[in-house]
Amino acid sequence: MNANDRAITALVMLAHGAVHTYEMAVPLFVVVWLTEFEVISLGVASFDVTTATVGVIVTLGYGLFGVGALPGGILVDRIGSRRLISACLFGMGLSYVLLGLAPNMVVVAAALVLWGLAASVYHPAGLSLISKGVEERGTGLAYHGIAGNLGIGLGPLAAAVMLLFVEWRTVALVLGAPAVLAAVYAARANFDETAAVDAEAAATDGGSAGDGPETDDSKAGSGVDDLGEFLAESRRLFAGAFVLVFVVVMCSGLYYRGVLTFLPELLRELPGFEPIPVETLLPESLRSALGVESGTGQTLNPQDYFYSGLLLVGVVGQYVGGKLTDRIPVEYGIAGSFGVLAVLAVLFVPVSNMGIGPLMALGALLGGFLFVVQPMYQATVAEYSPSGTRGLSYGFTYLGVFGVGALGGTIAGGILSFADATALFLVLAAIAAVGSLIGVVLARRTVA
Repeated sequence: MNANDRAITALVMLAHGAVHTYEMAVPLFVVVWLTEFEVISLGVASFDVTTATVGVIVTLGYGLFGVGALPGGILVDRIGSRRLISACLFGMGLSYVLLGLAPNMVVVAAALVLWGLAASVYHPAGLSLISKGVEERGTGLAYHGIAGNLGIGLGPLAAAVMLLFVEWRTVALVLGAPAVLAAVYAARANFDETAAVDAEAAATDGGSAGDGPETDDSKAGSGVDDLGEFLAESRRLFAGAFVLVFVVVMCSGLYYRGVLTFLPELLRELPGFEPIPVETLLPESLRSALGVESGTGQTLNPQDYFYSGLLLVGVVGQYVGGKLTDRIPVEYGIAGSFGVLAVLAVLFVPVSNMGIGPLMALGALLGGFLFVVQPMYQATVAEYSPSGTRGLSYGFTYLGVFGVGALGGTIAGGILSFADATALFLVLAAIAAVGSLIGVVLARRTVA
């Protein structure tokens, strides 16, 4: 990679890791919010803090994370990636600072809304920057993906370790500070956003009109120019099999949020996940160095580390899923992976009653297959969308995964408030079964 490639790759790795660190730290805080706060006061009305109401609040942030991806993609073509990524980092850092200062759940909700708005522009901006500015595009995308996976796994782990020694507000403030500094770096970093495009143009200079790649009927220019064009291209996209792919990505998002949003809270109630006093785990000399005093009540919460470990296994799942997309038809991969997720959801509650060992084995499989499906549906989007609307198709993809998928948190919270974990995981199994069925339908279409 040349110097420009390295500068861009460093920035997008930093930003991508930060986005998913903040995203996946929220469920760890949910456990604390459910015990620390009692009422959500809106002035004209008040609501009890329950899994249902907290689920709605979390959905606000996660939903905006997805919904904002579509207008974010349009903005990228207007003002460039650097400005958006810098604004994204600053907004995310500010949101976590606000979270760290939150005296009540209303301010928590405001912080999550700010995070969702700021984070929503990252994926279209970051991926556009790689595609236009990095000449070794494949390598840049690989490093970008690795950074995101490390943020997903190591970010919550870092938060869990900090929660051993300081309260959640301090953890939020500590997490927020690096993003603000990264925003300054993004604004001042020296690179050419369109170096790869310029290089491709130079390489094809002088060629005949017939030398270029084939085009389709869709727009292949530099973005959507007006609402009419946006609607026309969207109708063209959804007129084909992409509508089935969109159902698949929604199923992925709903299952993902439905499982993870309250997972630490669900685990907290299980045998083997009782809080462990920190003082019993550390020798006297180390306790003194860390300022841990006997009788302070500081505890290690095993559910936080189970959750972080499950997400770390997802790094392996992401790699395996990527490799499988090159070796098997993606339609069969979608059908099989979602089928496994359906079975794991049905088994979760019975296995959780068998002890922590069997649950860890099931958790490892769950963490792996949650992320196996991601490169598969990303590849499916590419196969079922015209090249001229590829950017628009990925905008709708993130809208489905992160926007519609955010409702998984609300669904999970509501079910846990009025039913139990068994009902929740049966609903999740049904969602996965729909994804698997769509995979079968797509596979039959290719055979036909």
